[in-house]
Amino acid sequence: MKPISDPQAALRGGLPDRYLTPEDISAMFSVPIETVYHWRKQRTGPPGFRVGRHVRYDPVAIQAWVAQQSELDAAA
Repeated sequence: MKPISDPQAALRGGLPDRYLTPEDISAMFSVPIETVYHWRKQRTGPPGFRVGRHVRYDPVAIQAWVAQQSELDAAA
């Protein structure tokens, strides 16, 4: 499965029509892949789910997580 061509477009509303990979999330937020895995381990990042031994992310859940993070940041 090839990463999306413009991962940040998902945050701007052009949600891809497939589930995202950890590599997509890494590119989307411009963070190292290790950060994405750390978020998952600590349960502080966007919610993901397993498909066999692979982790996938629902673009709608990613968008909701970003909105939640924005609200938390604004409240601080």
